[in-house]
Amino acid sequence: MTNRILFLGPPGAGKGTQAERLAADRELLHLSTGELLRAEVKAGSTLGQEAEAVMARGELVSDALVLAIVRHRLEAHTGGWLLDGFPRNVAQAEALTLLLEELQQPIESVLLLELDDDELIKRLLSRGRDDDNEAVIRNRLVVYQEQTEPLIAFYRSRNLLVPVDATGSIDAIAQRVAAVVG
Repeated sequence: MTNRILFLGPPGAGKGTQAERLAADRELLHLSTGELLRAEVKAGSTLGQEAEAVMARGELVSDALVLAIVRHRLEAHTGGWLLDGFPRNVAQAEALTLLLEELQQPIESVLLLELDDDELIKRLLSRGRDDDNEAVIRNRLVVYQEQTEPLIAFYRSRNLLVPVDATGSIDAIAQRVAAVVG
């Protein structure tokens, strides 16, 4: 049974939904980097104050700060976890691998939710967000593919990558996810 899982996939593939379901079903700590940052800011921790200052300037939070927050959460946690939204590139993956080795909590499986672009575009357009039009979405998918292909290769070369078909209903996808994590 896999208890330390990383989720990858393009925007609209259902990563957040499937990660939440799996984490709840398995009683795993769900580490979504966006939520982690917001929680640290809300808690007023030292890391949260640092993140808040960076975000207030309109800048991206550094890899080092995200890793520090992940470290903070995992050091106090002995059970399984699910990481969603980080890493986004090979440099982050390498840093995360070193951190997890140090904590003796290596990733056991990397689930890649796969869905063709036409279906992704339909899903994203159906969300009805102001910034979601077909041209913007297509550009986001190109950027995702450029940034994520090396990351996919990184985890594939370590025999951790497990592709999951993300077509169909939320329940159907959840069944496929559950089947691959054991």
